[in-house]
Amino acid sequence: MTTPNGSTSLLSTLRRIGALAAPYFHSEEKWRARGLLATIVALNLGTVYMLVLNNQWFARFYDALQNKDQAVFWREIVFFCWIAAGYIVIAIFKFYLTQLLQLRWRAWMTRSYLARWMADRTFYRLELARYGQQDGQTPDNPDQRIQEDMQLFTDYTMTLSMGLLNAVVTLVSFIGILWALSGVVSVPLFGSSYTVPGSMVWIALAYCAAGTVITHFIGRPLIGLNFQQQRYEADFRHHLMRVREYSEAIALDRGEQVEHGQLQLRFGSVLKNYLKLIGKQKNLVAFTASFGQASVIFAFIVQAPRFFSGAIQLGQLMQVNSAFGRVQDSLSWFVDNYDRVAVWRATADRLTSFETAMRAHAGAASAVERAPAGGDEGLRVDDLTVALPGGTSLIQNAALMVKPGDSVLLQGPSGSGKSTLFRAFAGIWPFARGRVSMPENAMFIPQRPYVPDGRLRDALAYPQPASEYSDAQLKQALEDALLPDLANRLDDSDAWTQKLSGGEQQRLAIARVLLKKPAWLFADEATSALDAQAEETLYKRLAEGVRSAGGAMVSIAHRASAAAFHDKRWTLVPAPEGAGARYRLEAA
Repeated sequence: MTTPNGSTSLLSTLRRIGALAAPYFHSEEKWRARGLLATIVALNLGTVYMLVLNNQWFARFYDALQNKDQAVFWREIVFFCWIAAGYIVIAIFKFYLTQLLQLRWRAWMTRSYLARWMADRTFYRLELARYGQQDGQTPDNPDQRIQEDMQLFTDYTMTLSMGLLNAVVTLVSFIGILWALSGVVSVPLFGSSYTVPGSMVWIALAYCAAGTVITHFIGRPLIGLNFQQQRYEADFRHHLMRVREYSEAIALDRGEQVEHGQLQLRFGSVLKNYLKLIGKQKNLVAFTASFGQASVIFAFIVQAPRFFSGAIQLGQLMQVNSAFGRVQDSLSWFVDNYDRVAVWRATADRLTSFETAMRAHAGAASAVERAPAGGDEGLRVDDLTVALPGGTSLIQNAALMVKPGDSVLLQGPSGSGKSTLFRAFAGIWPFARGRVSMPENAMFIPQRPYVPDGRLRDALAYPQPASEYSDAQLKQALEDALLPDLANRLDDSDAWTQKLSGGEQQRLAIARVLLKKPAWLFADEATSALDAQAEETLYKRLAEGVRSAGGAMVSIAHRASAAAFHDKRWTLVPAPEGAGARYRLEAA
């Protein structure tokens, strides 16, 4: 994956951010979103207006103090209370509406990305491309991008964009005030005297321009480091999840030390990158803190000669200092927010690469021509070539036929492509071409059946709703699959992958078949974890089920005992050197 760096132009970054942000404001929620955004902008303008009133109040209030005018003093105290009350009300509504817009925006983006990630098996193709190292550009940890990066993106987009708007409006509002208050200053240069109007404005511009350039130079590495930090954090979290998922297998293999070492290695990457990150942040904080503290007294130092000469009163001095502070804060927006901008940009880059990958793989369907088998036809495969993600051909130009009533056993060495051939039959393997006529009402049992957490009835009926089946049907399926102890636990909720043994999970997958009664069944090592008696019983029930439905069964199995339940055999054997594929398919 390409790591972003500081050389990428600002315009390019803004284009990427705009491309991520625009769809929501043109979606079915556009009027509500635009209305909320317009209200938030108006409230931000109201905040700036309150600051202008506060700046004007400074002059009157401090002049009243200097003149010891008690009546004006108390009048200005009351006026300040009104300003403060208005500011508080605006701040409350601005916070609430901003958070509400962020929440709705994130919800919409999450729904949109989830829909596209899950549509047309894009999630599966992304994993194939990543683990197959097909292009080196496939994004890692899509779970983090959907869950964390979207939250960061919507949060930072709203916070930073409204902050920038505030800065611009504040600058426009106060630069005129500061210009008028600065007066005209004579500057001697090369023996001549030049008058400079609005001197404090020029000083503020020079001060902040220098600060911005230095900040960018110091903070530039933060962009790439933030990008990598998010990646390392996600990798560490992902491995923690895998340890939890495979806790029993790790415990049985006594692999605690190995996994501990792997976790330490990943966490070491997190810490190593984070140390680099905080080192750069330390330099940035050192400069921005110095820059900010210097600005507190900067205007006083510049305007002190005018005050002590009597050219301006205390109130005007305080007003100049307030206006300079507002202008300086506005011009220093980039300085103050550089580290947040770096995180924002890294997050936008991660989402952009995820977006690009989803678009690239959404249409990356298999080149296999698929058609439903008509009439009494069965499975027909013509000129089928199956390859690995890297391009290596496993099988070339295979031609197969399965008729209703057949029972076929597919065998071959491990890694020869038996499961991949099934994936091509199912239409989910993108690295295949040829023609497949697949009967309707077909069902596949993978090597590792998926058992979702939650109620047992939902795990049994998956992916259909459990409400489509009666309790009697669900219980009968469990009993037929040799799981009578689970028949009375339909409403129990649990992490079934952790609770059930490998054999029980396989029997639960078979229970799904017995519940749904498909005519065509493709079973990939469906009984590998069962004892011989259970295997025989369940194979007979599966065969009876598909035969009574007018279909057939195709199985992958390594054990010789499985041959007794099939009347035909396909075997993958190593192809001769130079054949163009690793294996050839022989039918008997």
